[in-house]
Amino acid sequence: MQKQDTPSSLPFGKSNYLWMLIGLALILGGFFVMTLDSEPYGFGFLGLTLGPVLAFLGFMVEFYAIMKKK
Repeated sequence: MQKQDTPSSLPFGKSNYLWMLIGLALILGGFFVMTLDSEPYGFGFLGLTLGPVLAFLGFMVEFYAIMKKK
């Protein structure tokens, strides 16, 4: 008997999961960078600019990973 080529039942491929991990790392990195700010209440560059931009980029990468075709 020969094996039939059946499509995988998983909704995402390997590259999708890799992009999801990269996005998750960016989101967590952004939140971590926000905690490093030495200004009171996080009103410095790290807390107001760099951290949120990294987190936003992480969410955009997650969106790309979900929408990307296998």
